[in-house]
Amino acid sequence: MSIFEVIMLICFGAAWPLNIYKSYKTRSATGKSVFFLLVVSIGYGAGVAHKLLHNNDIVLYLYILNLAMVSIDVALYYRNRRLDRIKQAQGAKRETPLNALKAA
Repeated sequence: MSIFEVIMLICFGAAWPLNIYKSYKTRSATGKSVFFLLVVSIGYGAGVAHKLLHNNDIVLYLYILNLAMVSIDVALYYRNRRLDRIKQAQGAKRETPLNALKAA
């Protein structure tokens, strides 16, 4: 176990709860990159695999915790993207040509 690896995982992991809360409350995927989230997930998955195959120690649980938090944020991204599409469709219904003529 490396203390530097532990510090890195704790520092990276400290950001995810706030990011998850923000994703949950804003209900919008605007400004989010699912590509970034998936790349980070792959990285944490590789860390889990390494710990399982080569160096099984307590740090494994930090990798799993961080991977779980990123996975929650990915799920919220897809929920929020769906909500964004619903909002966009509702906005498009309000802006029909007939409504625009009535407003003029």
